[in-house]
Amino acid sequence: MEPTTVATINFKGGVGKTTVTWCLANVAAATLDYPTLLFDLDAQMSLTQAVALRPETGGLTPLGQWYEKAIANKRTLFHAIEAYTSPKKGTYFDFPIKYDFIYHIDGKNLDFVPSSEEFYWFELEVFDRDQIKHFVRDLLGKIANTPSILKYRYVFFDCPPNFSVLSYSTLATCKLILVPVNPDFYAARGLSLILKHLKLRIEPFPLPTIGVFMNKAGYRTNTGLFRETRLYMDRCKGVCEEWQKMGFKVHWLETYVPDRVDVKRAIHYGGWAQEYTSDFVKLFKEIERTV
Repeated sequence: MEPTTVATINFKGGVGKTTVTWCLANVAAATLDYPTLLFDLDAQMSLTQAVALRPETGGLTPLGQWYEKAIANKRTLFHAIEAYTSPKKGTYFDFPIKYDFIYHIDGKNLDFVPSSEEFYWFELEVFDRDQIKHFVRDLLGKIANTPSILKYRYVFFDCPPNFSVLSYSTLATCKLILVPVNPDFYAARGLSLILKHLKLRIEPFPLPTIGVFMNKAGYRTNTGLFRETRLYMDRCKGVCEEWQKMGFKVHWLETYVPDRVDVKRAIHYGGWAQEYTSDFVKLFKEIERTV
């Protein structure tokens, strides 16, 4: 069975897409016991650095030590792309998949492929779009056919806030694009721009199923969601309904993630906001139904 592939994206920084992706992957792996693979595709390497560095000392975690070796041995995602686009490639993608390329997080049903600072080159469109448009699909196929690697039920991608050729390859492959929005003036207007941009950039591939949800929702424990938050949620829901009328599978997810400091800090301490598991489990279950 092919894994369910989910890409999280928003072209506005600071919406919390990296934290949400990390927490959802942990829900899949730890709470629901699904073998899960997580990719960091962002050149800013926010997720990779958060998991690889100890916030209190700046030293390396086991992932950080492993990643230093991966760079030295040319076993990063960037090196996989280089192999894929090599003139010597022919019809065979010569890049063996082992646990020197995929990092296994001890004690979890979760594997991780870090980002690479070389991804900044993608912003300059150094690689031809048509040359790597099937890279992610072929890489996932290679992973699925490697006996020594877990058979993943879910694969999550934390995408960059810009649209690169790697974004194109990822979004054209995924079954679901997850778009977190925040309760602010940009929410509905920005969502319309994101959807138009995705449709334009993914062509000629069809637009995949899209799930939109409110992240960092303002609320009070006793009174619930702020009035402004509900207003922006309704506006975003209206945008999704307009796209549905045009024949696109754009869904507003009713589950929201409250704005909590502990959620933001989750990654930096090598874990996740387990005390708020119910919020992310509920969101994950809605994602499963949407896919």
